[in-house]
Amino acid sequence: MNKPVITQAMIDAYDEYTHLTLDRRRFMERLTALAGSAAAAAAIVPMLAADSAKAEMIAATDERIKGEDITYPGADGDMKGYLVQPAQKSGKLPAVIVIHENRGLNPHIRDVARRVALEGFVAIAPDFLSPEGGTPDDEDRAREMIGALDAQKTNANAVATVAFLQGHEASNGNVGAIGFCWGGGLVNRLAVNAPELDAGVAYYGSQPDPADVPKIEAAMLLHYAGLDERINAGIEAYREALTESGKDFTIHMYEGVNHAFNNDTSAARYDKAAADLAWERTIAFLKEELASS
Repeated sequence: MNKPVITQAMIDAYDEYTHLTLDRRRFMERLTALAGSAAAAAAIVPMLAADSAKAEMIAATDERIKGEDITYPGADGDMKGYLVQPAQKSGKLPAVIVIHENRGLNPHIRDVARRVALEGFVAIAPDFLSPEGGTPDDEDRAREMIGALDAQKTNANAVATVAFLQGHEASNGNVGAIGFCWGGGLVNRLAVNAPELDAGVAYYGSQPDPADVPKIEAAMLLHYAGLDERINAGIEAYREALTESGKDFTIHMYEGVNHAFNNDTSAARYDKAAADLAWERTIAFLKEELASS
């Protein structure tokens, strides 16, 4: 069978399913109608979804880094996370929180944390499903659990993660955060709730209430996908609030690409050119904002 053609309507349907409805039956019915047959729809689903087998760009055993699963104090109970830092370092390093998508702490986000560490940071990828027992292997179940989290408690656990990194023995005390999708939205909320956060990078993340924007002290770098109408609807109100409050921020729009364009485990939505450019900008921004004063 020839390789299926994936249309924007199919990508939009998948985005609606994974971020709004979580109704797999209705999604498959819609995808079948778009693809023309159930067999074609079944072949397309893996191309829309993330493939954990493709998650590893930096091996966990890479000798340039050292990583470990840790437990650290959350706002009200223990948090679990994956802590990574360069194996060879001189002096204390800036620290970065890597916040997962709405599928929890999975192999892809662990790999992103390793990429961050290779750039000279102490990186932690928290599991924000820790209060519920941790991220399950079933991604649909993880999405359901993420959707049921108490937002205020999640915000508090993110703030506690900043405090943990500020006091970590390998950290210079300067802390940034980078998040993707659900994690991008959490970065925006973290900036509102943690004045001690030095820098925030949100990839296609939902925006905070404009009324809360004056509370932001961190420099912000905001990446958006041109085809991501759902998230992009909130950009202008956020931009206006940031501007009126005199905040340090930069917005980049990557035209012609989809939500999750940075996720290289999703064949249909990943865009290498946009992902590479956004990553280059992200690392340069974090290095500038988190350098020792």
